[in-house]
Amino acid sequence: MYKFFTSESVTEGHPDKICDQISDAILDSILEKDKNARVACETLVSTGLVLVTGEVTTDTYVDIQKIVRDTVADIGYDRGKYGFDAENLSVLVCINEQSPDIAMGVDESNQHEQGAGDQGMMFGYATNATENYMPISHSYASKLARRLAFVRKNKVLNYLRPDGKTQVTAEFNDDGSFKRFDNILISTQHHPDVPQEQIRKDLIKQVIEVVIPEKYMDESTKIQINPTGRFVKGGPSGDSGLTGRKIIVDTYGGRAHHGGGAFSGKDPSKVDRSGAYMTRYIAKNLVAAGLADEIEVQVSYAIGLAKPTSIGVDSFGTNKIPEKDILKIINDNFDLRPKAIIDSLDLKRPIYKQTATYGHFGRIDIELPWEKLDKVESLKKYLK
Repeated sequence: MYKFFTSESVTEGHPDKICDQISDAILDSILEKDKNARVACETLVSTGLVLVTGEVTTDTYVDIQKIVRDTVADIGYDRGKYGFDAENLSVLVCINEQSPDIAMGVDESNQHEQGAGDQGMMFGYATNATENYMPISHSYASKLARRLAFVRKNKVLNYLRPDGKTQVTAEFNDDGSFKRFDNILISTQHHPDVPQEQIRKDLIKQVIEVVIPEKYMDESTKIQINPTGRFVKGGPSGDSGLTGRKIIVDTYGGRAHHGGGAFSGKDPSKVDRSGAYMTRYIAKNLVAAGLADEIEVQVSYAIGLAKPTSIGVDSFGTNKIPEKDILKIINDNFDLRPKAIIDSLDLKRPIYKQTATYGHFGRIDIELPWEKLDKVESLKKYLK
């Protein structure tokens, strides 16, 4: 067990997160009209440029140019002086259809059931150490990032600009229980004329003290605000962005494993996404039922095949019954075939853009089907 553990988050104006939001906005727009579409949409941003590429197979049409500009404007890049704004972007689109070799294995037919869209492994995790069953460092890093966006968008601090990052270091006791926050870091883009002293004072008052309970900090807690002393040039004018480069922010802040693929821009036939959602659903319900205090579930697939190639569990020594029994419980109570996952979690819906920032798991601000605890009562019987 780590004595200190650090997790980070980023705001919606971070270059990589802009890409995730555009990719998922395109996905949602397509699913709204064609729930059976195949979408694997990638986005790249740089100064004045958005490139949308990937594989899309659908019977409908969506205006990708408009989706891109609307998403960028909603994030807050709506002024030319930011070096990246919705009206003056060059938007390039290079979309192809899904490979027929992949479609042959994924599509359901008379010959076989729907198979996995690719090979790979996915992980789901949960802990009862927090109310949202998430690692505490990641949970609070995400909360800080959400609050940072809130005070910007609601003009509580009207000098802030869209790009920003947060980081939280938690200290733990010898028994693994949470002790305190050792370090809190915020880096945020800002107007060039605002002094560092004001930014520090305002962010402590309006962000940190609002989000972090006083009991979690002490006189030794280090607070760092814009450590270089200046963060004026940000967003895609300061750095390029790409879909799927913030996968640890998307999941468990590094406390648990991440599988081989990113989530954003992918329809639920891609097990990179749906498999990770299902394993979180399983892990959360197992922990909430009291079968373990902390658990990680892994599943793996072969392209074109429905049945997983493996299912594994690690309860980190916190299991209340043998892990072999937990594995049997998973097999008896959860169907991990791709179509069954999609049906049980109702994933053919435009629900994905809201997950593209501030994490896909442990969210209490939005309702997500893989966060439901509807299996808890039926799982409790295995403790007897």
